[in-house]
Amino acid sequence: MRTIRLQVLSSAMLLGMMATAPARAEVRILSSPGGEVGRFLQLFEELRASGERIVIDGPCYSACTLVLSAVPAHRICVTRRAVLGFHAARSIDGRGRIYREPEATRLVLEAYPAPVRHWIRRHGGLSGRLLKLRGRALARIYRTCR
Repeated sequence: MRTIRLQVLSSAMLLGMMATAPARAEVRILSSPGGEVGRFLQLFEELRASGERIVIDGPCYSACTLVLSAVPAHRICVTRRAVLGFHAARSIDGRGRIYREPEATRLVLEAYPAPVRHWIRRHGGLSGRLLKLRGRALARIYRTCR
């Protein structure tokens, strides 16, 4: 089993590690605050193609949640420590100013599996605040890891 602390390793480092590591049965996400969407999409495409099971075993926020869009639900499981954090898409300019990205927000929401989309909508939709999906609500959508 490979364990990934997404907040520590860059996506490029993760992709390099995956390319050289022997085949494993699962990849474990322990903690990720998110980051640049493009890098996460590339990483999750690699994970989807790998056929490995994804274990979400801690906080998976922001761009990390895109794993739900890239990897089939039957290959994802969650532990009691799993927390998914969702918010509206935004961009940051060179001066650190934050801008809303309504079209990107719509596209991201539509890319999530239907049960996740429904949960997000029932809880007010994607906005500037972080919506956290965890516990029983999360276990109703994704199977618990064994």
